[in-house]
Amino acid sequence: MVLGDLSAVRLLIVGDVMLDRYWFGEVSRISPEAPVPIVKIERSEERPGGAANVARNAAALGAQVVLLALVGNDEPGESLKRLMNEGDIDASLHIDEAITTTVKLRVIGRQQQLLRIDFETIPSHEVLRAKLSEFEQRLPECDAVVFSDYGKGGLTHISEMIGLARASGKIVLVDPKGEEYSKYVGATIITPNRGELRAVVGRWTDEAELERKANALRTELALQALLVTRSDEGMSLFYSGGTIHEKAVAREVFDVSGAGDTVIATLAVMLARGVDWASAIHVANVAAGIVVGKLGTAVVTRTELDAALG
Repeated sequence: MVLGDLSAVRLLIVGDVMLDRYWFGEVSRISPEAPVPIVKIERSEERPGGAANVARNAAALGAQVVLLALVGNDEPGESLKRLMNEGDIDASLHIDEAITTTVKLRVIGRQQQLLRIDFETIPSHEVLRAKLSEFEQRLPECDAVVFSDYGKGGLTHISEMIGLARASGKIVLVDPKGEEYSKYVGATIITPNRGELRAVVGRWTDEAELERKANALRTELALQALLVTRSDEGMSLFYSGGTIHEKAVAREVFDVSGAGDTVIATLAVMLARGVDWASAIHVANVAAGIVVGKLGTAVVTRTELDAALG
């Protein structure tokens, strides 16, 4: 499959951003103070997380990307701005003096995650309103809108934003969070993972029951489609044309950190490019297969994707 030129694709990505920090080290002994490993840190890395990782993945495929989000007036917020500039992303990061930028710190030993420490606070109402105002101004400049909901409070006005985007004729993609999906009514597509969907619609015993439950939710939320990412079972798209299943690509390393970001970013680029559902899902699945073979939040380059698609 030939993807063609993606440089004309324009995406507006809105949501919760975070800074993913990685401390890598060696584990050679157990602490005498408690039954825990001692990690001697040898190097560290910083990577964009959440909606910032979605933006980075879309930009890596060649799309024009605008990111709209909130950060604190702090060093992690400055790091995110720098990383977005390095990724050629037009990042409008509103500063909220009342919060600290969300940081996820992961300690890695022997290529395995040993510990994750989260730092986060809920944003203030005034800054959220300012972001909504800029969202309205930015809408005409994009082909599709991606909402990356990590439940950190940055998408308090998502229902209003979806309404504005759909009224403007934009494709709207949502990576959902939590169990209250009514706020996503009217989106073009939502992309819950297996566990997230189960929390909303309940368990299923077979594929037929999954299809019934997924389509019932799709109808309830007035969605064109619903994509369920299913880890080792691949992904399934439920839409008016039926159901499409894509098998997972087997990998020696299997790290799902940020894989959902890669899926929705790739899907958004493809749909904004104008390809059909089946092709868009196939490309997104191939991209997911590449990124789970990398440690931590990562991106799929255009070169890697072209090679995988053959």
